[in-house]
Amino acid sequence: MKKRWVREYILERIRERGAIHMTLLDPDKTPPEQASKIAREAFAAGTSAIMVGGSTGVSEGMTDELVLAVKKAVDIPVILFPGTPTALSKYADAVWFLSVLNSQNPYFIVGAQVQGAPIVKRYGLETLSLGYILMGSGGAASLVSYARPLPFDATEVVVAYALAAEYMGFNFVYLEGGSGGHPVPPALVRMVRENVTIPIIVGGGIREPETARELAKAGADILVTGTIVEESENVQEKVREIVKAMEEGARARRLRDAP
Repeated sequence: MKKRWVREYILERIRERGAIHMTLLDPDKTPPEQASKIAREAFAAGTSAIMVGGSTGVSEGMTDELVLAVKKAVDIPVILFPGTPTALSKYADAVWFLSVLNSQNPYFIVGAQVQGAPIVKRYGLETLSLGYILMGSGGAASLVSYARPLPFDATEVVVAYALAAEYMGFNFVYLEGGSGGHPVPPALVRMVRENVTIPIIVGGGIREPETARELAKAGADILVTGTIVEESENVQEKVREIVKAMEEGARARRLRDAP
C-alpha cells in the first residue's frame, strides 16, 4: 500500500505560502519527452505538483507513460485528473476523485466514480475528494461531461454549489472556467471564499500574472494552469511569473484579512 501523504503536503504548502500552483499536463496533447521537460521547468519555477489528465482521447497506457516520465524528472506529487476511469495510473501518487456537480448526466456525478473506485483501491492511490464545478464557457470538459456551465454572474448559485460540495464532505472544491475561455472572476472567488472553509482550486484561462495575483488575493488556494505550458516557448519564465504574482496576491490577502 502506498504512503498517504499528498493531501497533507498540499495543505502544508498552502499554510506556508498562502496559495500554491499546479501544472496540468494532458497525455493527449503532450508526449512523455515534452512532459518531462515541462515538469522540470515548472518545478524550477515553483510549481508544487503536476496534474495529469485530459477530457478526451486519454488511455491508461498514455497516462502511465506520461506519469513515469514526470516522476523521473521531478520529486513533487503527480496527481491524476481523470476524465474517465480508463485514465488512471498505478504509478501516480494520488488522484483527484472528483464529481462533476453540475453535470446533467448522473454518470459524471457518481457513475464513473463507481467504475473507477475498485481500480483506485487496487492501485493504492491516495484519493483527494473534489467537488468540480464548471462555469463560464466550460470548455471541452463541459461538453464531454454533459455539464451545464454556470454563468459567472450567477453568484448565489455558484456559492450554493460550493457549499454543497463542502457539506457533502468533499475535501476540495474546484472552480473551472474552462480551458481556452475566460478565467473565473476574482469577485466570484471571493464570494465563495467567504462562504466555504475547504480549499478552493481555480483553473481555466489563467494566462497572465495579474490574473493569478487577483485570484489568489480573492481567496484561491490553488491555481492550475495547463494551456500556457503547452503553448509557451519558455515554460520556466512563464510559470515563475504566475507563481510570483500568485504569492504576492496571497500575501495581500493575509494582510487584508489579518485581525
